[in-house]
Amino acid sequence: MNKLILASVLLALALPAFAHSDKSDISIDLEKYRSHVKTLASDEYGGRAPLSAGEALTLDYIEAEFKKIGLKPGFGDKYLQPVPLAKVTADQNMLLKIGALNLTNGSEFTARTQRISNNVKLENSEVVFVGYGINAPEYNWNDYQGVDVKGKTVIVLVNDPGFTTQDPTVFKGNAMTYYGRWTYKYEEAARQGAKAVFIVHETAPAAYGWGVVQNSNTGSKFTLVDDNNNQNQVGVMGWIQHENAKQVFAAAGLDYEKQKLKAAKSSFKPVSLKTSATLEINNSIERAESYNIMALLPGSDRADEMVVMHAHWDHLGTRVDEKGVKHIYNGAVDNASGVAGVLELARMFSLRAKQKPFKRSILFTSFTAEETGLIGAQHFAKQPPIPTKQIVSFLNIDGMNVNDSVDYILRYGEGVSEMEYYLNNAAKYQQRYVKGDPLPQNGLMFRSDHFALAQEGVPGLLFMSLGDTDPDYIAHKYHKEADDYDPSWSLGGVKQDISLISDILATLANNEDWPKWLEESDFKNRRAQDGR
Repeated sequence: MNKLILASVLLALALPAFAHSDKSDISIDLEKYRSHVKTLASDEYGGRAPLSAGEALTLDYIEAEFKKIGLKPGFGDKYLQPVPLAKVTADQNMLLKIGALNLTNGSEFTARTQRISNNVKLENSEVVFVGYGINAPEYNWNDYQGVDVKGKTVIVLVNDPGFTTQDPTVFKGNAMTYYGRWTYKYEEAARQGAKAVFIVHETAPAAYGWGVVQNSNTGSKFTLVDDNNNQNQVGVMGWIQHENAKQVFAAAGLDYEKQKLKAAKSSFKPVSLKTSATLEINNSIERAESYNIMALLPGSDRADEMVVMHAHWDHLGTRVDEKGVKHIYNGAVDNASGVAGVLELARMFSLRAKQKPFKRSILFTSFTAEETGLIGAQHFAKQPPIPTKQIVSFLNIDGMNVNDSVDYILRYGEGVSEMEYYLNNAAKYQQRYVKGDPLPQNGLMFRSDHFALAQEGVPGLLFMSLGDTDPDYIAHKYHKEADDYDPSWSLGGVKQDISLISDILATLANNEDWPKWLEESDFKNRRAQDGR
């Protein structure tokens, strides 16, 4: 028997008895749930963008509900945790020169920075191809081996070598690891001292078209600000179109596709492209505070141990097109549906605690700026109300199934942490099966707020149903105006998933278990530092 399967069986059998939520007569009130979504996703809230009037309305609404439920402030004596943001807006009148090539911003490349600086320049910066830009000792892989890229511009491939080879023995095969995420590419390049990174865009390994890259990188972006004004981050965070990358390689006498195949092997060595890059980014910078919101249900026996129940409150806000027409991105499924779920769970658990208190504390949270890079979650992870070593697990709802119930629950990641066994048990009790991520190559596990806590060693679960029960959702509603509240939603999926999440939350709040990481990773190492 495979060692991982055997470990899964043994650990699942060893888990404490499940505290099934249907033993209580307190269940979800679907009319309250529906009202929450309808309000949060209304035009009045303007799409719930950070630093907008919609933020104030959203926070006031959530706080009022927490108070009505009878929950205590979760951040000291306050419900709100300030999140210091900088809004960085790059002048889009920029040009990237790579050798003799002049590339057009938006259509051929994008570039931005998170450094708090009015001006970032590349001046004849040497260009080096570093394959996937990965340094992963546990996979015996280092694309930066033998090269000094300090002050240089690196070109990297998106995703990781497992996707390219489809070989399950290379990284995780088709399933993306964190090394495949664009965020990692920038982080590792900064550690290596590079001045700029340009990720080659290809639709299949990126899991989205160039339009997503362009829309996500050519407007204002929010960022946290560290004590060094983010100067340790890579100076230029860029993307380059596939066809333009091929031109850059051809000018160096190299075939892009052949180099890409070489980069999919651990024997790959970085390649100088025998050219230089020149670019100037001029920024306007605004500083402001947004807010995370949190409320506490204190535990009885082990109140200093905490389980977190979460959904991000923000969406894309309101945008005005060139004709002056307003477009409101209400984000009903993403993620008013998740916030409504947290509010209903908070109400249910508050009532249950009056009957019999939970042993551990439960923190109900909703963070800002998830859509712009998990910013609120990162701030919480670095400055939590209690040390992360006292946080048992982080349960995260990011888009609920507002349609009919189904006979399965989605699992993101496999063999990652013991939290998967909690999911298995809760699903089995409901006579549902656990369905693996249908698109593991998209790396959804690394694209929502629980991931910021994972980086601090806290294991968790992502509950997400975006598009899975609505084939039209991703193509026509996701991050579009059409993601609106619909009174015809049956909410069958919401009812069954809230019950399932309730089971897991109640079990963790009453047992003595500290779920472990299963695979070797930075997450596991970080948890070990805390003695867990």
